[in-house]
Amino acid sequence: MRFDGWIAGLGTATGVRLVVGHWPVSPLGPFADVMVEHADGHRVLIAPTEEVAEFVAATYSFDDIVIRPVSVDAGRGREPWTVTAGPLRLAFSPGGSTALGRLLRLIPGRLATSPGWAALCDVPARLLMPGVRTRGSAGRGRREWYAARDLRTITWARASWDGRDLGALTAVEPPVRFGFGSVPRKPSLTRVVTTVELAATERPRRADS
Repeated sequence: MRFDGWIAGLGTATGVRLVVGHWPVSPLGPFADVMVEHADGHRVLIAPTEEVAEFVAATYSFDDIVIRPVSVDAGRGREPWTVTAGPLRLAFSPGGSTALGRLLRLIPGRLATSPGWAALCDVPARLLMPGVRTRGSAGRGRREWYAARDLRTITWARASWDGRDLGALTAVEPPVRFGFGSVPRKPSLTRVVTTVELAATERPRRADS
C-alpha cells in the first residue's frame, strides 16, 4: 500500500511535538492525519475516519485515538500551511529545500520511490539525522519504507491545543515514539512516498487457479 504526500514534523516550547501527514494519493483516498506527543509522553492520533484510524493505529502506537475532521490547506511555495484537527490549530511556513532536499529531487522518480532505494538510504539517513529511519518493522507484522523526494525546513509555526498556545517553534526533542523512527530533529516538511507491506495474515487470499 503506497501513500504519496507530505510529512511535517515540529516541536513547540511547551514540549508538545506534532507530526502531520498530508496524503493526496493513498489506497484510502485523499486524507490527512495528525500524531501528537505531549510533554509527558502521551501519544494521540487524530484521524478523520474510523477506517483511517484503524489502519494508522495498526501501523503505529498511540495512547488515545480521536476521530475528528482533519483539514490541511497546503500553501504553494513558501506560503503558510494551515491545519485544523479536533483540538489542534496549527499554521506553519516552509522554507526552501535543504541541500539534502535538492539532492533528493535529482533522483529519478521510479528509483526514488522504490522500497529498495528507501532501504539503501536507511544507514545514511541515520548518520545524517539521528533517530530517522527509512525502513523498519511496523505494527501487526507490517513492514514500512519511507522514500523521501524533498526536504524543506519549517521556519515559523504557531500552534494551539484546546485553545492553549503551545509556544514557539522548537526542535523535535525528544524524538517522537509512534513507530520505529522519528521525524528529523530540525522542524521540517518532507515530500515522501510511504510503502506499507501488510502482514501475510492481512493479505487477501488468492483463489485457486
